[in-house]
Amino acid sequence: MADTRLSDHVRNACLLAAALAALPLLRLTPLWLAALLVATGVIAALTSRKRPWPMLLRLLLTIALSALVVIASDFRFGRDTACALLLAMLALKVAEVRSLRDARSLAGFALFATFAAFLQDQGPITLALALPALAFTLDAFAQLAGAQHSGTDNPPLQSRLRSAGGRLALALPLALAGFWLFPRMGTPIWGVPENAVSKTGISGRMSPGDWLDVLSDDSPAFRVRFAGAEPPRRQLYWRGPVLWNFDGRTWLPERRLRSADPAQLIAGDQRYQYELTMEPTEKRYLFALDWPLQTPENGRMAADLSPYANEPIRSLSRYTLSASSNALVEPELSRYHRQLALSLPQGFNPRTRALAAQWRREGATDSQMIERALAWINTDFNYDLAAPPLGRNSVDEFLYDTRTGFCEHFSSSFVFLLRAAGVPARVVTGYVGGYRNPIGEYWVIQQSDAHAWAEVWLPQRGWVRVDPTAAVDPARVFERYGRGSGIGSFGGALAPMLNVSDWLRRGWNDLVLSYDAARQQLVLRAMGIKPEQSWQGIAVFVVVALLMLAVTLLWLARQQSQPLPPVLRAWRRMVQRFERAGLARTRHEPALHYGERAARRWPSIATQIRSLSQRFSNWRYAQATLTPDVTQTLARDLDRMRPPRHASSNSGEAP
Repeated sequence: MADTRLSDHVRNACLLAAALAALPLLRLTPLWLAALLVATGVIAALTSRKRPWPMLLRLLLTIALSALVVIASDFRFGRDTACALLLAMLALKVAEVRSLRDARSLAGFALFATFAAFLQDQGPITLALALPALAFTLDAFAQLAGAQHSGTDNPPLQSRLRSAGGRLALALPLALAGFWLFPRMGTPIWGVPENAVSKTGISGRMSPGDWLDVLSDDSPAFRVRFAGAEPPRRQLYWRGPVLWNFDGRTWLPERRLRSADPAQLIAGDQRYQYELTMEPTEKRYLFALDWPLQTPENGRMAADLSPYANEPIRSLSRYTLSASSNALVEPELSRYHRQLALSLPQGFNPRTRALAAQWRREGATDSQMIERALAWINTDFNYDLAAPPLGRNSVDEFLYDTRTGFCEHFSSSFVFLLRAAGVPARVVTGYVGGYRNPIGEYWVIQQSDAHAWAEVWLPQRGWVRVDPTAAVDPARVFERYGRGSGIGSFGGALAPMLNVSDWLRRGWNDLVLSYDAARQQLVLRAMGIKPEQSWQGIAVFVVVALLMLAVTLLWLARQQSQPLPPVLRAWRRMVQRFERAGLARTRHEPALHYGERAARRWPSIATQIRSLSQRFSNWRYAQATLTPDVTQTLARDLDRMRPPRHASSNSGEAP
């Protein structure tokens, strides 16, 4: 059958499906790129209805949008880049919707985009946006199937969505059974590339100004629930990469320490047990409350007690950990660690070196060096994220010229000053504080809680945490972090709503995203199934699937066994009479189209047939607007309609 032009209502249905399908991906796309793609799609929908865009214009836009997507991805190709390119193609495809074939392509794009969003995010918001997109896309396919027969019937939106929702409802039980029971792989799906765009978060290196993006990001980094007592807020230092090496501007970890045994740690009496659920980062860095007492599962502890995962964290990960806030760490400093903790690059920051030498000449001990440095910072420095850029001698310029910065500047300069004075010191990166959600009683640590502090080694005390940023304003560290534009920043009416939202997200994480192969084995064991005997799990899944199929078939049979309305029975009887007279009706032929063929076949009753088919179509798809008397009259008129016995047929109508 030749392809036909689209009616407006079918085109609009496809455009609506495409718009809804784009929403889950748009929220995961950089704001400027998402706005550009939305504008492109809207302009294409409005301007191409009557006149298609020229081929050259579409080609140039395709090249331009593809280039912008690649630029937004920092010229890296992966999952995020592919999803953004899919969005761009979806926006441009709108300009080509002129025929049924074009509309089917657009609906196919929409269906694929709906599922592609789950490659980036599996949260409840993505699911909530994807379900209506899927329903409207199925409705668009249904309308395209009807239009394929050149029909003009346009069922009400409510009826069409009810049909699409019914299909989804029938598939839901089988999908749930597959989710809970079907054997799961312990590793991600092969062939799915990593994100092309790195996620915001601590990167394992630190230079002045590097963390501005992190400190302005209020997305969750991880969530923590304590088992029993909780430490005071001022002890919530979440330890991450420890930075030893300094090249004059950038601090880096000492990678050889990752494979060494953890430093000696003597736990104190203040101990805490907790469960940490970490968001995907595509990195190996883990975070643990100071001081960590155990090695994370599927991870390791470096010699400097910085935790690492064995593999990059590509999915939600959960760890059960413990900590001691008053532990004694490495009471005897090894020669190698001392050498690392005192090393400085030559030719940088001469004024800071001179200050350290002066304080030493004045007889300052290690502890007094720390006290003098903190006192100086407390009186003459300002905390501000809008810190001016620094040059080659970044520590000198910060301590003597700008005196304005944030944790990167304070920790870097403090450690440099102490090393110049011969005091072993290192930079520790991680997070500080957090926001306690009263609903669920757990802590939310956001990316904006990222922090850097110092650790100083002192005789008889081992490594001691010193936070020079807190010396500027102690309250600011714990009130600013976790109080950006996220959960903790809202007071009044919005705070409870955001608390509930994050609590629901955490529940979704626990119930759905954390359901891995290990948890499935626990569920199967509770059902009396041995996970090592995989055939048992498959057998259970097959039985459940067959039961679901049986229930579905029974429901369909019951629907079909219900008595038909009198008008529909009368219509079918009339069609049977017409078919016996030689006018066959295809299975999915709309009423108006069949009535028009009958009118051309029998011109003597053409007016009556057109009227009846129009009245029947109105009843079929707008029953609420017809009274019982009208429907009874319609059924009676349909029963009275008979094809002429000796009527001449139109030469253009096949029997």
